[in-house]
Amino acid sequence: MLSNPLQRLAAGSIAVALVVLGFKTLAWWLSGSVALYSDAVESIVNVVAALVALLAVRIADRPADRNHPFGHHKAEYIAAVVEGALITVAAYAVLKAAWFAIAAAKPLDAPLPALVTNGLASVINAAWGWVLVRAGRQHGSPALLADGRHLLADVASSVGVLLGLVTALATGLHVLDAVLAGIVGGFILWAGWRLVAESLDGLMDRATPPDVAARLREVIAAHSHEAIEVHDIRTRRAGRATFIEFHLVVDGQMSVAQSHGICDRLETAIAAAIDGAITTIHVEPEHKRKLRGSRVAGHSEH
Repeated sequence: MLSNPLQRLAAGSIAVALVVLGFKTLAWWLSGSVALYSDAVESIVNVVAALVALLAVRIADRPADRNHPFGHHKAEYIAAVVEGALITVAAYAVLKAAWFAIAAAKPLDAPLPALVTNGLASVINAAWGWVLVRAGRQHGSPALLADGRHLLADVASSVGVLLGLVTALATGLHVLDAVLAGIVGGFILWAGWRLVAESLDGLMDRATPPDVAARLREVIAAHSHEAIEVHDIRTRRAGRATFIEFHLVVDGQMSVAQSHGICDRLETAIAAAIDGAITTIHVEPEHKRKLRGSRVAGHSEH
């Protein structure tokens, strides 16, 4: 069973990827174009990537357990790394085909039907890629965001292929077909590297973006007035979760119940301001104070 909208979107990606693969394979079969072959190869990667994304989203939704007390959120980053590796393999296949096709350039068969078919596939990819990017940003899902960005990159390369093939048909320079395939292969390779780099950065516990850090400081300042200060604020992203830690300095004579009440108020306010926030607060007595003249310390990059 698909338990939430993200899982349903990931499943939808599989269906869309299969439809697009069918159209692009048909376009290649109609034309014999190595450039359209490169487009079809990338669509095979899209199908596998969609399957990996669905698996990752389902694993990330699992609650924390004894062996994974912080949850399974990073599964989405791993999926994005796998997708990047698959893209790299596809780029190798495309570049190899382009290399051999340069020496054997030939006119295209049934070019107009092939271009129309490939263009329809690109329109489908563009629409679904936009949906995935929007959902990935809204829900903080690295797997869906990576899948959507990959589809939009695929659209950009497909448009380049279509324009190039039209130029080749108009000028009679059939070698442009192979040259375009090589360009697409290079573009796919760059997209794969970028995806892997971003995902590895997430696995290295990158801090939240500056705008989220600023919002966090504002919330803490607005809801910690009974405390003496807050310092050592640290954050890290893990898929859709944002882990937040900081030290809360209170009067040494304050009761446990009073300090706990401040913590509860802060945790509730932070959860309302930052989606997926998981907050840990370490309460300290007054002699642990670090600041002078400011009640809330700046955001540290951890």
